Amino acid sequence: MSTPTPGPPRALARLQLHASFTLDDAADQVDYYANLGVSHLYASPLFAARPGSRHGYDVIDYHRINPELGGEPALRRLVERLRTHGMGLVLDIVPNHMFAGPGNAWWTDVLRHGRASHYAGYFDIDWRSPDPLVRGHVLLPILGKPYAQALRDGDVRLVREARDYALRVHDVPLPLAPSTIESLGGAGDPSAVLAAHDATRESGFSALHALLEQQHYRLALWKLANDTVDYRRFFDINELAGLRMDRTRVFEDSHVLVFRLYAEGLIDGVRIDHVDGLADPHRYCRQLRHRLRRLQRQRPAGAPRGPAYVVVEKILAEGERLRPAWRMDGTTGYEFMDQVGALLHEGAGEGMLTELWQAVSGERADFATVARVARRQILVDSFEAELDRTARALFDAARADVATRDVSLPAIRRVLVELLVHFPVYRTYAGGLGRDAVDEAVFQQAYARARRHVRIEDRELLADVAAWLGGQAPRGLPPGRVRQARERAMRIFQQATSPMAAKAVEDTACYRYGRLLSRNEVGADPGHLALDIPSFHALCEERAREYPHNLLATATHDHKRGEDARARLAVLSQAAVAPHWAGTVGQWRTRNASLRLSVDDAPAPSAADEYMLYQTLVGAWPLQLAPDDARVLDAFLERVAQWQRKALREAKRRSRWSRPNEPYEEACERFLATLLAPGNDFATGLHAFVQRIAAAGAANGLLQATLRLASPGVPDTYQGTEFWDFSLVDPDNRRPVDFDARRASLAAETSWDALLQDWRRGPLKQRVLRELLQLRMRRPALFARGAYRPLAVEAEGQPCERLLAFERRLDGESVVVLAARHHASVLLDAAVPRWDAQATVTLAGRCRVHGMAAGRYRNVLGGQEQAVNEAIDPRDWLSPLPIAVLERI
Repeated sequence: MSTPTPGPPRALARLQLHASFTLDDAADQVDYYANLGVSHLYASPLFAARPGSRHGYDVIDYHRINPELGGEPALRRLVERLRTHGMGLVLDIVPNHMFAGPGNAWWTDVLRHGRASHYAGYFDIDWRSPDPLVRGHVLLPILGKPYAQALRDGDVRLVREARDYALRVHDVPLPLAPSTIESLGGAGDPSAVLAAHDATRESGFSALHALLEQQHYRLALWKLANDTVDYRRFFDINELAGLRMDRTRVFEDSHVLVFRLYAEGLIDGVRIDHVDGLADPHRYCRQLRHRLRRLQRQRPAGAPRGPAYVVVEKILAEGERLRPAWRMDGTTGYEFMDQVGALLHEGAGEGMLTELWQAVSGERADFATVARVARRQILVDSFEAELDRTARALFDAARADVATRDVSLPAIRRVLVELLVHFPVYRTYAGGLGRDAVDEAVFQQAYARARRHVRIEDRELLADVAAWLGGQAPRGLPPGRVRQARERAMRIFQQATSPMAAKAVEDTACYRYGRLLSRNEVGADPGHLALDIPSFHALCEERAREYPHNLLATATHDHKRGEDARARLAVLSQAAVAPHWAGTVGQWRTRNASLRLSVDDAPAPSAADEYMLYQTLVGAWPLQLAPDDARVLDAFLERVAQWQRKALREAKRRSRWSRPNEPYEEACERFLATLLAPGNDFATGLHAFVQRIAAAGAANGLLQATLRLASPGVPDTYQGTEFWDFSLVDPDNRRPVDFDARRASLAAETSWDALLQDWRRGPLKQRVLRELLQLRMRRPALFARGAYRPLAVEAEGQPCERLLAFERRLDGESVVVLAARHHASVLLDAAVPRWDAQATVTLAGRCRVHGMAAGRYRNVLGGQEQAVNEAIDPRDWLSPLPIAVLERI
């Protein structure tokens, strides 16, 4: 057995575990990932989850490993296999919420005992609802029909389970309060009791209703959830109830298994899901780090030494930074995905793409405007209950102080809406000392923008609300009602901004704004198309200084499009391609005009939906799909149709999840099916266009992969993306992985020339990953601690914007990355993404790279070796790929 190398992970591989891919299945792939060069597996949540869960984020029991995954024995088998190869395990944990339903003993106990439950304080429940019907109870919006109708139709039934009585709503079991069970038990023969509560009869209706009124919960129609739910949810998902992780008892009880697994050496680090949902992320992160540090000395000899690796899932807005005081190793890498994605785009095409989007869709708004409109809609459509709860908390804070009692709840609500609509980040982190300088700058942006939109008579109140939300430190107030009310209002507000922003931006605006879908990604700003090389260098230098072990991701279980689909679509931004794209879209729209149907006196699909469909087809089209292959084409159609239906509902324009517009959705699906039907020449034209940009897209994909593995940070390779990744949003991005094919190609000794000739299958990309992961294995200290140095690339004294070069250096070790970007002027219409000296000259002229450490270097992505003095000619190295990684030997 080999002990993992001390220190942070060298490289992670993310696996999604579920009943069809268990811990034992993961163990079967350990040798594959070891041979690839990965140091740690990175597992989706392993706690006992909702039966049949495909992702594990719906936890029902923090004390057990999910039996559907094989339970703890299977986890131990996996870790034993990992240790044999000197590898470790990082676990995704979910502290923000649990599944609020059957199997969750904590939640069931709250429903049974109400506020008297031992676990009542575990969940973020507002027991002080303004609605007298709900106050002191948990609202359960689980009825498919209005309450009375549901009872009369028998959807709600009293049943006998073993020796106890219980309720069932359809097939969902609900507990009864102990007092009512006792009264039912003394009511005579069980069959007579059940008959007496049969609500399909009038007498039974009254009895069942009376029984329900005695419970600690209130059943309600599902449509009422967004208006009246009285517990904090994960986004707007009723089945996921928020936890009070700021309470020590809850923290300890929900982490007991995590701490034991770490102490026993079964895990080596954690990813914290949705940290912004917590009441106090700063306190939580420091508390977690402190507990893990105390457990280090208990870890067995075979476990890696050193601190646990801990990262947070956190969306960082442009210019926002992770707080050093949290003591985290970094984020899960959405910001890197944004940065490297923007680097692939060419700013020269932005004007043409903007004009095309506006001309096709008829929409003139930029993304920031679209996002603000979405925020305003989301507040009403999905978060009315959260908005009301936040407004009431602020109202309580106002009424707690005699000096601020002359305000109204409606006025506070008006002011609050404008703050939320114009909030520039996901959340702030004010505490007892109020807002720090970073949060104050953020809040002043929101305040200034909101001030322009509130009523003149509400501006003074806006200033007061800004003060109550951390502008004035609560700890500066004497203990008592005013201080408590302000602290509560601040907590509720800060927990509300993050899900509202995510739902409005990621899950609404990104499905409405379609200038170029490769930029509509989690953590990205679709309004910012491109990033120049100096800016990319600056961000990498900063990461090397501040968070050298930050995770680097380009594909995740949450991405909206696969990393290579985005890389291909990025080609459309290049000046050499954008005009061709505009012309092609025009031809397609004209040719397909007769296929559009009319729904509600409007075209189906709409112009915007049609244009985004074309982009999706171009981005996701499989490299080996022939337009006359009916079987494979049908499977592709099914995948895109699934994406389309989800996209239409997320956009919330012509359809939505809460009220699907089936005629519109069906018309859009018929449009898609006709496009890809046998005999329709659209598929042939689509295939032809994809072939024109495919090689340039692949070159983008290889550049993206190289930067993920060579930039400062810890690379995360999402399952299956060693081959080309043209997946769409979940569940498409969680499809089974063909590990047999990947094992076979990894074992094959294939030349670079042969890999290029057969590049469409994917082993070319896998080979690039393997060579770079093996390089990281040979030089772990260099990539863990090495400096990042931009290298000057010049042609006749002028900076070259199409060649990127940097060096990783540590104590005499040196690795240089040299890469071409914006390849379309060379690779448009190319059959193979092959590169040579002439391609470099065509793209960037006769440039040179300066600033390298003298020595002998070998290109790990081609094999060339040369002695280098200080400067190199890229023509000598960029072959056979448009990227070279030079290792000083």
